[in-house]
Parts: sequence; structure tokens; C-alpha cells
Amino acid sequence: MKKSVLFHALLVIASSALVSCGGAQVAAPPSGVTTRVLASQSVSSPASAAGLILIDGWIDTLARGGVATGNSPGLMAMSPDRTTVLAFDSSSNRVYVVNTKTETAAGSIQLPGPTTSMAIPLPSAAYAAVPTAPLTGSSPGAVVAMNLTAGGVTATISVPNAQTVVSNAAGTQLLAFSNGAQTVNSNYVTVISPLLLDTGNPVTVTVPGFDSPVFGIFSPDGSVAYILNCGAQCGGTQASVQILNFGTTPPTAGALVPVNGATVAFLSGSTLYVAGLGTPTGPLCASIPSAAPTAATYCGTLDIVNLNTMTDPYYNNPAAEIAITNGYHNRIDLSNNGQLFVGSYGCTNVGNVNNVQGQGEVRGCLSIYNTNTGAVVIPPDNGDVTGLQGFSSRNVEYVAEGGNLRVYDTTIDSLLLNTDFIPTGTIVITGKIIDVKAIDFF
Repeated sequence: MKKSVLFHALLVIASSALVSCGGAQVAAPPSGVTTRVLASQSVSSPASAAGLILIDGWIDTLARGGVATGNSPGLMAMSPDRTTVLAFDSSSNRVYVVNTKTETAAGSIQLPGPTTSMAIPLPSAAYAAVPTAPLTGSSPGAVVAMNLTAGGVTATISVPNAQTVVSNAAGTQLLAFSNGAQTVNSNYVTVISPLLLDTGNPVTVTVPGFDSPVFGIFSPDGSVAYILNCGAQCGGTQASVQILNFGTTPPTAGALVPVNGATVAFLSGSTLYVAGLGTPTGPLCASIPSAAPTAATYCGTLDIVNLNTMTDPYYNNPAAEIAITNGYHNRIDLSNNGQLFVGSYGCTNVGNVNNVQGQGEVRGCLSIYNTNTGAVVIPPDNGDVTGLQGFSSRNVEYVAEGGNLRVYDTTIDSLLLNTDFIPTGTIVITGKIIDVKAIDFF
């Protein structure tokens, strides 16, 4: 990851002036940094220093500036055009709306309770799943619609125990899930049509026929969604990937393919990478031939589903199963050179990352699967994985794990040799880092 001094000097000069893009000139942001990354700093001393930390994503160092977003900002979400970032402050249950052009908070929106899932399909509209939202005449739980332009909540849509919300690309269809790490065992997906708000027509449709569904990914054209049935891990029967068909009115449950576990997934073309436990504990690591010797008793699994044929050669086939760390998997990202980062929380931590030398195995909640070779690396780090961010023109991945912000080299040779950190390794930030988002393409 060596860069010449001259190149970096030219980059700094360009960052502090006007940026040319296709013949047009666009003013650089107030910080002067054009490769910006925001990291949410949830715990800091003093508390007044908490907020979104600004990082120069080209050289992996702290930059001047940042955005005040309450005392405990954590979960973030970003609009597709990267002009708006949302940051949820758990100390106040407020969502701060950050304008990335001005690098300031444009305001905040009060939620009726905490959230661990937000979707922002458009710069003007966003949604949060609030499982404890109080509603008159129905069970607690709702998807809260937020107006990011005018500010405030525009609708509170009843979805009992709403844990997760997912949007299609156009923002015209939302999927809401009532299952999660805390077992509920409902066998339906709630489909929400935001365009029907204030029209007098039903806004939600409950689609049955699933098995403790927890997450979904829309196809690029939005005609179907691939639903992750958590199965036995969440109190149901069998983990699987199942089609939700939007070609019918109302939408209907379709074909499914069993998998070893399903709580999070990443779609790449016609391939769906799916991670989970499959049972409340996951399989014994010793029962999976691909699992490296470990002090951890239980492992998670990674499945690779062919969506064209709806087949999974890894299901119920110990010789082919891919072992990863355990815990509840809810973070996943694919680097530009084929490294799949899978993160979880509540996993089995082994060893002590602060005393690696001579201490034997060190293990946490992160697994890296090389889609080019099939190799799996379990980095020597401890803690929950709460944020992942890859880049389009650098072979690195930012990982928020155990409150630290790690920088991983994603080159194939580096991972095969188990030298997982680039020389800068950790971006040292006072406090606890929860999430990370890259504002600019680089």
C-alpha cells in the first residue's frame, strides 16, 4: 500500500481547491478531504467529544472536523447518492440527519424507541424499525417513516416487534421482519407500500409461508426478494433462502433452498452468500472438516447459493461446509477483489488480542472468506463486529470490531499469509467505534 510523496501532495492540493468532474467543477467539502469516511464514536471522554469522526480514507488517518450527533451515536445509514447520512443516538433515541456536502447535522428526528435497523432509499425519506414503539389498539412495534427534508416522523406503521426494515432501490416497497436474535418465531414477512400512505388504502400486507424470516435482499429489478428464513436458530424449523414474488398481487412466498444457517447475506450477480448458525448454538466446530483447530466449541457456517438453479451444495454436506466464527451474524461485505467479510456479535472470543505474543489462538467475531480460493481467515482480534466498509479503488476493508477501527489489507497474498493488517493496522480513536461509512467514491 505504498504511495509516492508526490502523488499524496498532489492529492492534498486537489482536495483543498476545486474538484473537476467530467468538465464541471465542484467545490471541495469544508474539511478539504475528498476521500471521507465517517466513524460513529459511541462512547467518549468527555461525552461532549462524541459524534461522527472524520477520517481521510486514502491515508487511514484522522482528519479535521466531524459532526456532533448526540452522546452515543452508533448505527448509521447512507443514501444511495451519498449526500445524506443518518446516525442513531442510543442515549436519546434520536436520528441525526447529516448533510455530507456541508459536513453538518441538518437536524434530528425523535423516534418512539431504540432501533437497530434503518433504510434510506432516497435522500428525502428514511425508515427505522422500532420494536418497542407504543401503538394504541395493537401490539408494540412499528416501522417509522421519516421526512429528511422537512424533518419529523410522517407515519408510524404498525408492525409488531419490528426488528429489521429493508427497502427496494426505488423506495416503493419495504420489507419488515419481526424475528431477530431474540426469538419470536413468526412465519410471515410484512410488505409495506409507502406510496399508499395517506391514500386510505391498506399500507401493509402480511405474507405467510416463511420460517422465522429475519432479512431479505431485493433483486436489482425489484421483481423478487430473497428472504432469509432463520429457522431453528430463531425458534423455527429449517434455515433456508426463499423467494418472495412481487409478480403477484398480493406478493406470495415461492420456492426455497435449505441452507445451513441464514441471518445475513450478500448478493453478487446470481450468487448469494449466506451466513448463520442454523441452530441456537450452531454446529460443533469439530464436526466440520474445514474448521481449523480452535478452542471455540461452536462455529457458524457460510453457504453459497446459486439463485439461477436455487441450489446449495454446502447444505447438509459436512465435507463441503465452510466454517466461520459463531454468534449472531448481521454484518457482511464483499471487497472489490473478492474477500468476503462476515461479522457477528455475541460470538465465542478466544485469547486476548492485547497479549497476542505467546498466547496461542486469538479469535473474535470476524471471518474472511476468499471467494477466489475458498480459504477462510479468522483474524486475531476480539469483540463484536459492528461495522464493515470496503472501497472501490483501494484493497482495504475498514472493520469496527470490539470498539476499535481496524484496517485490513484485502490482497490475496496478504490474507493467505495471515498478515491481515496493513502497517497502519488500527486507526487510533479515543472512545468506542460502532459503525463506519465511506462518503466519497475512491
